[in-house]
Amino acid sequence: MSSQVDLSKIIPSFKSRGMNLDLNRIKNTIIKMGNPCKQIPAIQIVGTNGKGSIACFLENCLTKAGIKVGCTISPHLIDWCERIRINGQMISKEDFKECINNVNYYSSEEQLTPFELVIASAFNYFSINQVELMILEVGLGGRLDATTVHPYRPLIAVAGIGLDHCEFLGRDLKNIANEKAAVISPGSIIVSSKQHPDVQEVLLKTSKKQNSTLIWVPPLPKAWVLGLPGEIQRENASVAKGILEALPSIGFRVNSQEIQEGLASARWPGRLQNSSWENLPLVLDGAHNPHAIRQLSKERTTWKEQSKGIHWIVGIQTQKDAPAMLRSLLKKHDLAWVVPVPNHQSWELEDLSNACPEISSQLHKANSAEQVLETLRLKNKWPIPPPVLTGSLYLIGDMLQKLKT
Repeated sequence: MSSQVDLSKIIPSFKSRGMNLDLNRIKNTIIKMGNPCKQIPAIQIVGTNGKGSIACFLENCLTKAGIKVGCTISPHLIDWCERIRINGQMISKEDFKECINNVNYYSSEEQLTPFELVIASAFNYFSINQVELMILEVGLGGRLDATTVHPYRPLIAVAGIGLDHCEFLGRDLKNIANEKAAVISPGSIIVSSKQHPDVQEVLLKTSKKQNSTLIWVPPLPKAWVLGLPGEIQRENASVAKGILEALPSIGFRVNSQEIQEGLASARWPGRLQNSSWENLPLVLDGAHNPHAIRQLSKERTTWKEQSKGIHWIVGIQTQKDAPAMLRSLLKKHDLAWVVPVPNHQSWELEDLSNACPEISSQLHKANSAEQVLETLRLKNKWPIPPPVLTGSLYLIGDMLQKLKT
């Protein structure tokens, strides 16, 4: 029954509603709905990269502790229902449809964007199911993000902040940091790992102005077992741990054993995910901006035989700084196969070669990720390290869907 509900028919396309940063539409809708969840405290997660991982760590630890927690994430990889969960369980398609129809009843004059519609639906769903605590992952920026309409956000987790969505947030780190730091509410507790000096300055200034407490946390040491691979997860897990340790300020408590078990058992697809294609190893990583790609480039230094070269399968949307991403990613002996991001405008080989002549000889074109994988399979030996699919979460989601079917 659930599989027969097609959410794409009731959620407007991004092409029709697009990106329209303004809080008035969702504010008006939430008020008409009776402001569901207004008394439920929320952990809001802001940043450029790592928000989803922090949400995953938090959700898993809180569930271990027996706290009923609602979580919103963005974007989804395969199914819209991934975006609304309670204790790790996705909302059913039927419940999602009912929530969307309920929101549409109150928002007929507002023309909500898809993201706003999902957030309003999440508040509706969490209110009906009486969650005790919410995790709200910011979609873009912060100041004008739909999650910021929630009035009770006493805990703010800050993931790594870098350049992305510059067309909406500004062309330098200070502007971007200001947009994200605007979520800091008076008297809140903010937890962040080490940031670029420009970002640190903004966070310090904003937290002082709001009379908030800013806590800097170092990466977790290697003695901590984490369920998500990659060194960057030691920073993300440390931020999650810092937030969990601040929970007594709002009447909740997660003990140290629950934190350890929750961090160790966390799972999150598309982040340095070891997968397989035709029983051959394949790595999936959703790095989709220069900040995330630089981290991926650092991670590769720990891989077996990586100095001999890596086959990257790369799909990058046109609004992204693909030349900077490829310059950070490609090392000597590497090859990058440029593929389209399904259903999105993407950088093409010719444009990338013109923009990056110094690495153009390492770039190749393919019509799809599967075409690249089939080409590699027909060779005598599968690459070591295995091929890496990266550049876009939409590309990763498309591959996960194909591997699933």
